[in-house]
Amino acid sequence: MDTSAPDAKPAHEPADAAELYLDLMKNILTRRLFPERAVFLDSFPPGFRGLVVRGLRKLGSRALKTQKLQFAAPVYIDPNQREVGGDWPTEAETMIGMRRLDNLQWCITQAIRNDVPGDLIETGVWRGGATIFMRAVLKAYGVNDRRVFVADSFAGLPKPSPQLYPQDKDDPHWTYKNLAVGVDVVKANFARYGLLDDQVRFLVGWFRDTLPTAPIERLAVARLDGDMYESTMDGLVNLYDKLSLGGYIIIDDYKNLKGCRQAVDDFRTGREISEPIQEIDWTGVFWQKTSPGRSK
Repeated sequence: MDTSAPDAKPAHEPADAAELYLDLMKNILTRRLFPERAVFLDSFPPGFRGLVVRGLRKLGSRALKTQKLQFAAPVYIDPNQREVGGDWPTEAETMIGMRRLDNLQWCITQAIRNDVPGDLIETGVWRGGATIFMRAVLKAYGVNDRRVFVADSFAGLPKPSPQLYPQDKDDPHWTYKNLAVGVDVVKANFARYGLLDDQVRFLVGWFRDTLPTAPIERLAVARLDGDMYESTMDGLVNLYDKLSLGGYIIIDDYKNLKGCRQAVDDFRTGREISEPIQEIDWTGVFWQKTSPGRSK
């Protein structure tokens, strides 16, 4: 199955216009079109900032204030890594790369073309890039009756609970401060592209708290990017039964993160899910839901 390009082309919409817009969005959201040139540094050796400030003042920068000084290091963007989401961008709204965005576009447009009912959701959104793109696809095809749910703690990942989820023992993701992006930042990123509207709904909090009561009746596409066993299982347990037949579920880190993969395998085994898992790139996978599986 070729998941690299959409084939949903509503008759009233010039196909080239929609596809050009979405291709542009993918290239900007990943910064392939405008690569980052530097990364700002947050930590320095003791006394380093003051030393630099004093040196600049000796050169004549008398008005320089320490609190306004930022340090940056040049960064080289490997286009091959950015294609497959193999690096952590400094500015881009998404780190999933072009191939996983291509797959997301294909799944959404298939759902539109085949009238698969339901909304769209991503669990674990970082800076919001994939959900921004979800909204862009709906915009490109004039779809006004589907919503995009943006689910995240917006405070990073939860500390492991090894008593409940021994599979997450020693998982370090909760210590990664750069995974904690505030909801206001994500909303501002949506607004930057003119896509923050009433078709976008935010679910703020840990998945175990927000997903069981989320105001979602049906889903056409669910994209899970929870990294850990607990976060991935929370998404599967609370969302899979809401995924319509013919809909798609995407797992971002199945091939790369052990906890994520174990959660998917355990869930599929327990629910007797037999649809084949299809690879997207070096880490992402997806499958189409064609049967309800065993009830929970």
